[in-house]
Amino acid sequence: MSILITGAGDFIGQALAKALADTPGVDSLVLTDVIEPPPPQPPSGGFKLKISTLKADLTSRETCRALLSAEFTHIYLLHGIMSGASEANLPLGLAVNVDSMRNVLDILREKHASGSQEPVRIVYPSSLAVFGGPDALRSPITESTLTLPQSSYGAQKHICEVLFNDFSRRGIVDACIVRLPTIIVRPGKPSGAASSFCSGIVREPLKGEESLLPVSKELKLWVCSTRTIIRNLVQAKDVPFESDTYSRIVNLPGVTVTVQQILDGLKEVGGDEPLQRVVERPDPAVQQIVGSWPAIFDIKKALSMGFHPDGDLTETIRAYIEDYGHNAS
Repeated sequence: MSILITGAGDFIGQALAKALADTPGVDSLVLTDVIEPPPPQPPSGGFKLKISTLKADLTSRETCRALLSAEFTHIYLLHGIMSGASEANLPLGLAVNVDSMRNVLDILREKHASGSQEPVRIVYPSSLAVFGGPDALRSPITESTLTLPQSSYGAQKHICEVLFNDFSRRGIVDACIVRLPTIIVRPGKPSGAASSFCSGIVREPLKGEESLLPVSKELKLWVCSTRTIIRNLVQAKDVPFESDTYSRIVNLPGVTVTVQQILDGLKEVGGDEPLQRVVERPDPAVQQIVGSWPAIFDIKKALSMGFHPDGDLTETIRAYIEDYGHNAS
C-alpha cells in the first residue's frame, strides 16, 4: 500500500500517520499540508517503510497534478477549513473544502480515463454538520436521514459527500465517506471549529488555564475519543462495499453526552480545581451552529462493517492525558 495523507500537519493527521506506519502491508506514506508536516516520531527500532513530507496547497490545480503524478493505492483527504472558520470566511471555505476536492477528483478522473490509474480508495472524513433542521432533532440519526446543513461548513461537506459518492458509482474512485463525531480531547491550541470548546473545557483547565464555555451545559453532543477515531480511520482503508451499494457514507460510532457530563468527567479525572477554570460566556452564534447538530445516532451499519465503538468519557480524558500529557501543545 502506498498512502497519501493531506492535512497531515494536524494532530489527527499525525496520529493517523503514526498508526499507518505501524500497520502491516503499508509500504510508503506521503504527508502533505500547507506547511510541510513533520514525520511521525519513529519507535526505537525505526519505521520499516518510506515516509515523505512536503508542502502542498491543494487549491492549486498544478500542485494537485504534481502530487498525484505518483501512484497511490489510498488517499486520506484530511485537509479542510473548520466549521467556525468556514462560516466566517465563505470564499476560503469553498476554496479549501470544495474546490481542492474537485481538483483531486478531476485529476483522478483524467488518470482513470487514460487507463493509467485503478480506482483509488479515498477516505473522506465528513461531519455531523451535514445534518440540521427538524430531522436532526429526531433520533436516532441513520445514513438515510435527510441532510439539511445549517452552516456553510456542513453544506461544503455535503457537496463533497455527493461528489465522492457519484465518482464511486462511476468506478473512478473507491470512496469511503466517514462522518466523524466531534473529537475530544484535541491537543494543541483552540481551532476554528465551532465545537472547539468541547476539547477546550478539558484541555485548558488541565493545563492550569481558563477556558470559555459558549453554550448551554444541557446541550447534547455526539463525541468520540481520538484513539477510537484513529482506529476507525485505519479501518476505513479496508472496509468493502458491495458493487450495488447506493451509498458510500458511514456514520462513525460515538457516544452521546451533555456538556455537563464532559465537565463531570473533567472533575472526576482532575478534581475541583480544573473545573473552576471553566468560565461560562454564552455565544449565540456558536450555540446556533452546534445546537443544529444531532446527538444520537444509529451505528448498526458502522458496527456491521467492522468499525469500533467508543468507550467511557472519563477513560477518554485519561487516554488524552496518557497520550499527550497535561500540557499538550
